[in-house]
Amino acid sequence: MNIKHDDQKFIANTYNRFPVVIKYGKGSLVYDENDREYIDLSGGIAVNTFGFADQEWIDAITNQLQQVQHTSNLYYTEPAVKLAELLCGRTDMQKVFFSNSGGEANECAIKVARKYAADLKGQDHYTIITLENSFHGRTITTLAATGQAEFHQDFTPLTPGFVYARANIFSDIEKLAEQNKCAAIMLEVVQGEGGVNSLNQEYLDQVADFCKKNDLLLIIDEVQTGNGRTGELFSYMNFGLKPDIVTTAKGLGGGLPLGATILGNKVQNTLTPGTHGSTFGGNPVCCAGAINILQRIDNDLLSEVKQKSEYIINALKNAKGIKSVTGLGLMLGIEVERNNQDIIQECIEQGVLVISAKNKVRLLPALNIPQDTLTQAINILKRICAKTDNV
Repeated sequence: MNIKHDDQKFIANTYNRFPVVIKYGKGSLVYDENDREYIDLSGGIAVNTFGFADQEWIDAITNQLQQVQHTSNLYYTEPAVKLAELLCGRTDMQKVFFSNSGGEANECAIKVARKYAADLKGQDHYTIITLENSFHGRTITTLAATGQAEFHQDFTPLTPGFVYARANIFSDIEKLAEQNKCAAIMLEVVQGEGGVNSLNQEYLDQVADFCKKNDLLLIIDEVQTGNGRTGELFSYMNFGLKPDIVTTAKGLGGGLPLGATILGNKVQNTLTPGTHGSTFGGNPVCCAGAINILQRIDNDLLSEVKQKSEYIINALKNAKGIKSVTGLGLMLGIEVERNNQDIIQECIEQGVLVISAKNKVRLLPALNIPQDTLTQAINILKRICAKTDNV
């Protein structure tokens, strides 16, 4: 079987794949069809929280598979309840809606915000302010929430009711809120697909205060930033925020499809039977794996994430061929002097898997990547970045 050829023949061509067929992996090492080894700094785009073939996670999902693999949400299951309780306990929030992806988690957040505003202010208060360069998903509605015109092309008309502010410019928020009847402000504390750019503390404080004073819901999209990725369980915790709704996915499932919309006090009872649902949401197997992951994201691991982040930043920030390092924790963007796609390809050739975000090289390694493995990969990346186009 020619996997690359048959992929192009039978699978919808929605990704420009890297020329690597991944056959198996262990921890932060993966191997291709020829058993060539690579160090993985991409983490399945922030999904593989504890790397490949993590035995504790495998045991958790295998044990659940031997009991109940699916029931639908017409029945009670222990894993979903236990995971929801853990998420509420770790966030000081009240209830959780489970789905299958980050896009679905954001869809739920949007529906909750609009229903809350409709119940409180009337159905004309449906506009949601998001940010330029944001990314909230690929459904027609979450695409509309995404503040990047390049993603909108060819898919109009999108769901109406979204306006876009420039990041870190609070006057934009004030102006848009004055011009529209708004339900919520929705943002990523670190914009992932938008270039790994962090919002600043002053701006976040201003937005949070504005939401409180104007009874707008604050929605934080933690799909990529959540689950320990930034050195706290969720990125908003680095800034002392208290959102009304938090969405997450990716690293929570650890490789299985799972999304969660976590609801605060204001909106905990907004959803009622018939207003929303998901056949697979809260799947017992996915939830069992997520419980294992969440229980292992403790203070020791979060400290380790911060230490590894500091190591990477210090190793790269003044290195030849590197302009800047952005992001937080183990969600980092490397602004490089050369073409980032050339660097990514050369990293693959040298046995390191990295990905892109806009014009940057993006790093999203497993949270438990061994320091010696990380050091080896960063040294390779430094050497490649230091090369000139003429070499």
